Amino acid sequence: MNPFNAASAGGIACAFSFPALPMIGILIVFFSAPANTSAELPGSNQVLRKIVFGSCIKQDLPTPIFYTMAGEFPDLILFLGDNIYADTEDMTEMRANYDRLEANADFRRLRSGFPIMATWDDHDFGVNDGGADFPQREASEQEFMRFWKVPSQSPIRTRPGVYDAQIFGPEGQRVQVIMLDTRYFRSPLKKGEKRVGGPYVADDSPTKTMLGEAQWAWFKKELEKPAEVRLIGTSIQLLPEAKGQEAWGNLPRERSRLIRLVKETKAGGVIFLSGDRHWAELSCCREQTPYPLYEITSSSFNQIHPRGTPTENRFRTDERTYHRENYGVVRIDWSCDIPTVTLEVKDMEGAIRIENKMTIGDLQPN
Repeated sequence: MNPFNAASAGGIACAFSFPALPMIGILIVFFSAPANTSAELPGSNQVLRKIVFGSCIKQDLPTPIFYTMAGEFPDLILFLGDNIYADTEDMTEMRANYDRLEANADFRRLRSGFPIMATWDDHDFGVNDGGADFPQREASEQEFMRFWKVPSQSPIRTRPGVYDAQIFGPEGQRVQVIMLDTRYFRSPLKKGEKRVGGPYVADDSPTKTMLGEAQWAWFKKELEKPAEVRLIGTSIQLLPEAKGQEAWGNLPRERSRLIRLVKETKAGGVIFLSGDRHWAELSCCREQTPYPLYEITSSSFNQIHPRGTPTENRFRTDERTYHRENYGVVRIDWSCDIPTVTLEVKDMEGAIRIENKMTIGDLQPN
């Protein structure tokens, strides 16, 4: 079955099979590009069984991985940031970069065929490693809203930042998706001697923030809502400690605050999804946590890390990383007596490179 539904996408598809030799066939498929449309988010009672996610798109490079992702037939796709590489204070240039991604036929078909939630990271925010001191953050936010077609009545438009949350599915099968904004409010980072990962060092200052107090208060209320599985999208990595790279570990008080908030709210089913690094890995932390906290990092959709050497991460599970184009998958099997969650990183061909399976019972406070 073709992953891009021609009827729903407004395109025309014709397929011809020519069995030239035994056991060999040729499939030729033609598509017309769909209109500039976006699939609607699932309804509040729709059960989610497969969520696909990832990050980091060079808008001027090909994106064949989007075709593979469409073949997953996901219930929801999460874009975790660096959705374009703009790095500019010129909003005309920012819009032009978004428009180049919009002109990508693979992206248009993906967006018209499957519902999407998105947040941003530094390069689509507007400045490398940027935060609250970026002078064009308000204007950049408006370009984000325009590109992702955020409805005029959405709560996101009533407050600064692009954070958002939705709950899908009936009681007993609820999946909460929380997309954090780690840019709009983030305090300046402290620099030291450059290491493999970069120049940043941990800063314990109580005046520094990652999310800002308004987003923290909102986040607490979201965690207090009932849900069986909670997918928390954070553009930068949460669990790995500061090793020079940009991560929550640069502001250890904020990192601890998040983990403590999960514990204090007794929020079960939490899994963190992150991007940014241009490689994929799975991390798990059991230190001062209410249960094992997993973080699956997927990056990049269409770039190869030039260094290739991953930053040190003592929470990495069995030292596996994957450095080619990749995307992440969260599969939830509600049919079991105790539902299971499987975390996967897949390559360009859809082959599994990293995998971990757990039950929802494994993700509950003690």
